[in-house]
Amino acid sequence: MGLSSQAQSSEKAKEILDQVSSKTKAYQTIKADFSFAMENLQEEINETYEGKIILKGNKYKVSLMNVDSYYDGTALYTHMIDAEEVNVSEPDPMDEETLNPATIFTIYEEGYTYNYIGEGTADGKSCHEIDLYPENRDKPFSRIKLLILKDDLQLYSLRQVGKDGNNYTIVVKSMKINDSVDDKAFTFDEAANPDVDVIDMR
Repeated sequence: MGLSSQAQSSEKAKEILDQVSSKTKAYQTIKADFSFAMENLQEEINETYEGKIILKGNKYKVSLMNVDSYYDGTALYTHMIDAEEVNVSEPDPMDEETLNPATIFTIYEEGYTYNYIGEGTADGKSCHEIDLYPENRDKPFSRIKLLILKDDLQLYSLRQVGKDGNNYTIVVKSMKINDSVDDKAFTFDEAANPDVDVIDMR
C-alpha cells in the first residue's frame, strides 16, 4: 500500500510539472518580479531582497542585490554595480551552491525525483505542493519545495533546503509573458558603461 501510494504521488507530481513545463516553454519571453530570501536559523540570518528577471529561450537577465547578471546563451556577464566591475565567465551548470533565479521555471525538469504533498494556500491562493529530491546525493541541499498555483499552473514559489542550514526561497510576485525583448538586453553594454572594468575570466 505504501509503495503504491508513493508511486501515485510521484505520478501526480510529474503530471502537474509536465503541464507547468509545457506551458512555460510555450512562452516567447517571461518578465517577473520576485523576492529572494536567505535564511539560517542557527546563525539568526533572515534576509529578503527584491529582484527582477527577464527570460527569452536560454537567455536571461537577473537583477538582484545590486548585481546585474546577463547571460546571452554562451557567456555570463556579472555586473557588480557598486564595485563598477563586470566579470565575464562561462557558467558551470553543476554549480548549485546558491539557487539561481534563472532556473526557477525549469529546475525540476531533470535530475530529481518528486513527491506530491497535497493542496494548500499561499497568500490566499490555492496551490499544489510538490517536493523535489536530487538524484545526486552530493548536492548541497536535501530537497526543493515547489508551490504551483492551481488556477493557471504558474510557479508561485520555490524553497531550497540546504544541508548546511542555509535555505533559499524565491517567490514570484508578478509575471508578464510574451512581451517583445531585444537580444541586446542579455549582454552587458560596455559602450554605455565606459567607467566599468570588464574582466574576462574565460
